Amino acid sequence: MIQKSKHTLVDPQTGNLAFKLYTIQGNNPFDHIQRLNYYSLIWVQSAGVKLKANFSECDIEENTLLAFAPYQPFMLMTDGDLKARVIHFHPDFFCIHKHHKEVACHGVLFNNIYDPPALPLDQATVSIFNMQMDQMENELQSLDLAHYELMISYLKIFLITASRLKAKSQPEIINESSESDEPFVLQNLKDCIEEHYKSKHSASEYADLLAISTKALAKLTRRHFNKTLTDLISERIIIEAKRELYLTSKTVKEIAYELGYNDEYYFSRFFKKNAEVSPQVYRETVGFAKMMVG
Repeated sequence: MIQKSKHTLVDPQTGNLAFKLYTIQGNNPFDHIQRLNYYSLIWVQSAGVKLKANFSECDIEENTLLAFAPYQPFMLMTDGDLKARVIHFHPDFFCIHKHHKEVACHGVLFNNIYDPPALPLDQATVSIFNMQMDQMENELQSLDLAHYELMISYLKIFLITASRLKAKSQPEIINESSESDEPFVLQNLKDCIEEHYKSKHSASEYADLLAISTKALAKLTRRHFNKTLTDLISERIIIEAKRELYLTSKTVKEIAYELGYNDEYYFSRFFKKNAEVSPQVYRETVGFAKMMVG
């Protein structure tokens, strides 16, 4: 059974946070790089906030929803107080992949690593979100039957509301993330790359994981993505390497090791081949080193 405090559900078997809802009014808890092991929905309600995520900084308007997948690095910067309502939930509590067809938020709200994770809210959605979060908060404080199931339902409704708004404001995301004509094995491939890209770098390893021949998988990726399987794997590794170079002060050697490369020089050649500049040049022009100088 899930245990809870006033605004938190905890899985007693693992000790992991299952679900948490809280309000921030004052100090900013996200003022340093976050790599949380759960999904985070941060409704920023104050102005003057700057988001640093992926490879860029952007100003966040008042009433903007930010959505981050587990371990996605981000930080918020503000000169004043931060006002926000926050939902955290663990994949064990509600699995986005498993419920994708129900809530349609995978690739829309979460796990779209190429687009900003920010969604401006219109006034109608502000009212709806306040009502939905109030319902969750009330339920978190209750001891009624079917408590867990109702919390899941409230979360689903919230995610569907947010996904619909993003679909309306950015219809191209829905077109890009639509998987209706994509073979199931390719959906699994994307999940496998996301899970194993730090340890498995070859096409044959992913073919083995999916119980399909390397040649057959290569044909599918070429037909549906117009890319080789090696391209897909390399892209994901480079994205993470750029994040680390941009957001942290880790050495190239440390980053290489975390991404499964024991040879720093081999990794640097791999990075330059795929990013067209060396890791050091990338850092000096867009990353942590430039931030420190600035």
